[in-house]
Amino acid sequence: MKATRKTRAAAPGARRPAALSVLLAAGLVLLPATSAHADGIRAQQWALEAMHTQEAWQTTKGEGVTVAVLDTGVEADHPDLTGNVLTGKDLVRFGAEPGDRAWARHGTAMAGIIAGHGHGPGNGDGVIGIAPEAKILPVRVILEDGDPSRAKARSTRGNALADGIRWAADHGADVINLSLGDDSASAHPEPSEDQAIQYALRKGVIVVASAGNGGEKGDHISYPAAYPGVIAATAVDRSGTRAPFSTRRWYATVSAPGVDVVIADPDEKYYEGWGTSAAAAFVSGAAALVKAAHPDLTPAQVKTLLEDTARNAPAGGRDDSRGFGFVDPAAAIRAAGRIEPKGLHAAAYGQEYFGSGPDAAASGDGTADWAAPLAGGAGGVLLVAAVVLWRGRRAGRED
Repeated sequence: MKATRKTRAAAPGARRPAALSVLLAAGLVLLPATSAHADGIRAQQWALEAMHTQEAWQTTKGEGVTVAVLDTGVEADHPDLTGNVLTGKDLVRFGAEPGDRAWARHGTAMAGIIAGHGHGPGNGDGVIGIAPEAKILPVRVILEDGDPSRAKARSTRGNALADGIRWAADHGADVINLSLGDDSASAHPEPSEDQAIQYALRKGVIVVASAGNGGEKGDHISYPAAYPGVIAATAVDRSGTRAPFSTRRWYATVSAPGVDVVIADPDEKYYEGWGTSAAAAFVSGAAALVKAAHPDLTPAQVKTLLEDTARNAPAGGRDDSRGFGFVDPAAAIRAAGRIEPKGLHAAAYGQEYFGSGPDAAASGDGTADWAAPLAGGAGGVLLVAAVVLWRGRRAGRED
């Protein structure tokens, strides 16, 4: 079936609601449904096993961490997200509203990947996120492609993304997920966005972005993925092979699932999607788990941990298609335990151990104070070919 791009979105400026930034959020195509039995949604979430979530969850499920989802909005009342979505910010301020079909589809999908908790304890239905006990802070910075208001907006660059990053950093975000980007031929760095990201990093906020879906269209650089300090996620399939659409560039940090990913929708149905948007959301969930287990880590340390513990590293340790390999939050949590300081304190010892020796015992030298050094690390885009997956029933095609 011919695929069509449905949600190419653009971000309006916070003070000029008609000014849009060319940021790609998603393409959504609904194909004929496949049958799914009662627990089919969970069974098809291959990323949970691939990312060793059961092992990571023995330490934490993300409690105490807030992930800001800068996107098209998030449906807080979705059964898989109830109780996990905080009061956010709408920097678009026009277009679709809650209840409209063009409201929060992409953002809800990303929130579900990060912090979905399913339909409740003992209920096999629904999407489980990588960090199901984390909180989602929604920040609306772009419109869905199906939003009729897009036709009225100018395609000039605005400040919504930069403003959203700063707002999230100032309102409790530990991780910022940017499943969006501009990888058009005219894409270029925006100083206001770069500065906003550096502001967030200085405040201790981890920033994750999708590497781009231009792998078959010239591998154009995508922003915000290319800004310094950002953890850029590329997409792989369940065999660990780079997805053909996934952009290959020098800024690639790690890879994550981006093919046949089960996503939640505000219509309370489920779809299979593909794209580096999904990969970014998985990496944000992984970063949330590491941060929950080791809250004192800096963004640079988390980035380095994810790089150093990634599985299936390319030959030579890194390449532009998969970065340092497949993200592994469980391994990163273990490694973080080895680098964090534990009970370090200044201590004084007598000259039995630290003096100048027995011959100098009468010299009158005092004890030597010392402190151990701290060890630390250095430091869009969901195009979904979607399949309805809903309680084992075959549904008709939806637009």
